[in-house]
Amino acid sequence: MNAPVKHSADAATVEEGLAIQEEQARFDDDFATETAMSNTLLTPRFYTTDFDELDAIDVSPVREDWDKLIAQMVSDPNKGHFKKNEDWDHVDWDGMDPALKKEFIDFLISSCTAEFSGCVLYKEMKRRGNNDDIVQLFQLMARDEARHAGFINDALREAGLRVNLGFLTQSKKYTYFRPKFIYYATYLSEKIGYARYITIFRHLEANPEHRFHPIFKWFEEWCNDEFSHGEAFALLMKTDPRLTSGKNVFWIKFFLTAVYATMYVRDHQRPAFHKALGVDPDWYAHEVFTKTSELTKQIFPITLNIDHPRWQRTLEALHRANVQIARAKTRGGLGGKLSQMAGSARAAWCFASLYTIPAKKHRVPASTRLEPVY
Repeated sequence: MNAPVKHSADAATVEEGLAIQEEQARFDDDFATETAMSNTLLTPRFYTTDFDELDAIDVSPVREDWDKLIAQMVSDPNKGHFKKNEDWDHVDWDGMDPALKKEFIDFLISSCTAEFSGCVLYKEMKRRGNNDDIVQLFQLMARDEARHAGFINDALREAGLRVNLGFLTQSKKYTYFRPKFIYYATYLSEKIGYARYITIFRHLEANPEHRFHPIFKWFEEWCNDEFSHGEAFALLMKTDPRLTSGKNVFWIKFFLTAVYATMYVRDHQRPAFHKALGVDPDWYAHEVFTKTSELTKQIFPITLNIDHPRWQRTLEALHRANVQIARAKTRGGLGGKLSQMAGSARAAWCFASLYTIPAKKHRVPASTRLEPVY
């Protein structure tokens, strides 16, 4: 008889990984779960879509690249990686600067929720589908995301916290997106995730004195999973040229702008976190935007002009508007409500200003596949 799987990092399927985490639910923490349950413009969301439309995809136009990617994912190079080992340093949570501890916990909970959001969406496609190609892909991606979420939960448990992933599945609000919007949003989420993790990993590789938590040592393999998932969504979009041409280019620009702006505002809510990393948030944002823009040239016919004079100053104005909204919510009352409305109006104006910056156009290469190089 085979020995039972002991850790989600060793699970071969998403079902095994989630079953392990269900057994650990007694360690869950109400604060962490409630934080993960919140729904705002800046928090990760759970998505649902038209699964029948997804199931109808024919990958024949990209068969050669598809088979290579699937073979790579089936080989499972990161099996067993996402668990603590001798490289996991002791973390003095009690002695950590309170501001840093608060922001880092927020970062971990947000990351755990985002990873598990992908797991839930991918697992549902695997459950509902009949298309062997699509079902296999989503099973593999769900497996990876379950491992990531479980690993972050392990890190949170050291701080006395844990997100109840099973409760999230049943209770968190789901947002419906048409499949093409799922492609745009999830592709960008995976690619910007790669850019974020590899930028932090390379920075700490060169400046190890700023590595205040061992989880950053695992970021290289982690971001390579994100990269592979992004490649899969690029191939899905490649199967239908209409998805990246015509009026859909306006939607691509919308999602690019929304993802970049959300990242900028969210990161500027964590000054102590970035100070501890030895990273200027503006520098970090520009680095991540630059990498992501280069990567998305594989499938999108435009990139945002992040060097436009209006770009940076409008992002800063958007951040100030977000601060105003947050303070107004805390203030409460009629005055707080009016201030919140004013802040929301400013934020909407900023987004419109960012969106109307002329994009850069380029020719999409014939071959879509990329390999991690950063």
